[in-house]
Amino acid sequence: MKEKLPLSKQITYSLGQFGWSLLSGIISTYLIFYYIPTGKSGIQVFIPQVAFFGFLTIIGMITMLGRFFDAITDPLIAKLSDKSTSKKGRRISFMQKAAIPFALFTVLVFFTPVKDKSIINAIFLTVTLLLHYFFLTMYVTPYYALLSELGHTPEERLNLSTYISVTCFLGFAVASQAPLLWNAFIDLGYAKETAILIAFTILSVIGLIFLLIPVFTIDEKKYCESVPSKLNMIESIKKTFSNKEFSKFVVSDFVYWIAITIFQNALIFYVTILLDKPEEMLGLLLVLLGVGSFIFYVPVNFLAKKYGKKKLLVFAFILFIVVYVYGIFLGKLPISTTVQAYLFVILGSIPMAVFGILPNAVIGDIAEYDANKTGMKREGMFYGTRTFASKLGQMVSMFILSALLLLKRNGTNEIGIRLTAVVAALFCILGLVFLLMYNENKISHKKSDTNA
Repeated sequence: MKEKLPLSKQITYSLGQFGWSLLSGIISTYLIFYYIPTGKSGIQVFIPQVAFFGFLTIIGMITMLGRFFDAITDPLIAKLSDKSTSKKGRRISFMQKAAIPFALFTVLVFFTPVKDKSIINAIFLTVTLLLHYFFLTMYVTPYYALLSELGHTPEERLNLSTYISVTCFLGFAVASQAPLLWNAFIDLGYAKETAILIAFTILSVIGLIFLLIPVFTIDEKKYCESVPSKLNMIESIKKTFSNKEFSKFVVSDFVYWIAITIFQNALIFYVTILLDKPEEMLGLLLVLLGVGSFIFYVPVNFLAKKYGKKKLLVFAFILFIVVYVYGIFLGKLPISTTVQAYLFVILGSIPMAVFGILPNAVIGDIAEYDANKTGMKREGMFYGTRTFASKLGQMVSMFILSALLLLKRNGTNEIGIRLTAVVAALFCILGLVFLLMYNENKISHKKSDTNA
C-alpha cells in the first residue's frame, strides 16, 4: 500500500481542477457570444452568419465537430495514459505535456487572422478549437484517473471528489467574471475585441498556473500504485464494459447528461418565454444555482459516507424528476413568476450538488474493484469512457433541444419549450431505472472480498 495522500496534497490536487475549469469555462461561456454577436454586444462579425437547413450555423457545426472530436479522443488518451511507463508517472506526465498548449489554444480560439468577416477565420477557429479540446482531454482524463489512484479508500475518493467539485465551481465562477476584466481594458481605450482577447489571455495564464500546481507538487510514484496496462485500446474498452456494474452506472450517467444539458441550455427559454422575465435575470439565477449547489457540497459528502452514494444519487434523480415536472408548468402557477424562477433553481441546485460530487467517486470505486478483481489497473479507461459517455449525452441533448425548439403553435415555440422539460423528466426516469440496477454493495466490498 502506497502512502496516504496528506490533506495539503489533496488541496494541491484539487487546484488543478480550478485551472481546467477556468479554461473550459471561457470556451463554454463565451464562444457563441463572441462568434454569433448580437446587435447589443458591440462585437464585430468575424465568421459568415449563414444557416444550413434553416437552423445549422457555421459556428454550430464547428462546435459540434469540436465536441465529437473531444469525445472520441477520451478513450485514446485514457489508453495511452494507462500504458505509460514515464518516470514521472502515468498521469502526471500527460498533464505536464498538456498544460501549456491547453492554455495557449484557449486564447487562440478567440484570435482571428482576418479582421473582417471571412471563411479563413472559420477554418482557423476549427483548428484551434479542436486542439483546445485535444489538450483539454490530454489533461483532464489522466487528472480524473489520478483521483482513483490517490484515494486509496472510498472515503478518501469521496473527499477528493468533493474538493474538486468546489474548485470546479470556483473556476467557472472566475470565468463568468471575464466581462468585468475586459470592460476595464475598454475603459483604458482598447477596442472591445482586443480587450476580450487581453482578458482571456490573463485568465488563461492564471489557469495555466493552477494546471501546473499538481504537476509539480504531487509525486505520483509515492502515492499511487502504478501498473501499466498491456491491453490495446479495443481490448481495454471491451474489458471496461465487461464490468457489468460499470456498464449499468455509465448508462445511467449518460442519460443524466442528456437531462442536465437540456436543463442548462433551456433555462434561458424558461426564464424569458415561460416566465416572461428579462434576459438579465438569467445571470442572477445561474449564480443562485451555483451557490446553492456549493452550499450542499458538505452535506452531500457527509450523507454519502453515512448512507452510501447510490441512495443519494437515487434521491437526486427523483428530485430532478420533480424539478422537471414543475418546469412543465412554469408561468401557469398561481404564484409570482419571480418566486417560480427562484424555486426552480433552488430545487435544481440540490441534485446538481449530488451529481457534481458522487459520480467521480463511484467511478473510482468501480475502477479499484476492477483492479482488485482482474489484476489490471485501468483507471484512465474507466474515467475516459465515462467522460466519453457524458460528452455523447451532451451532443444528443443538443439535437433533441434544437428539434423541440422548432415546434410552434400559434406563432410561438412555447409548446416546444415545455416539451423540453417533459423529455428531460422522461430521461431522468430512464436514468433512475439503470441506477437502481447498479449494485453498490458488490463494489464497496473490501479488497479481500473482491478477490474472493
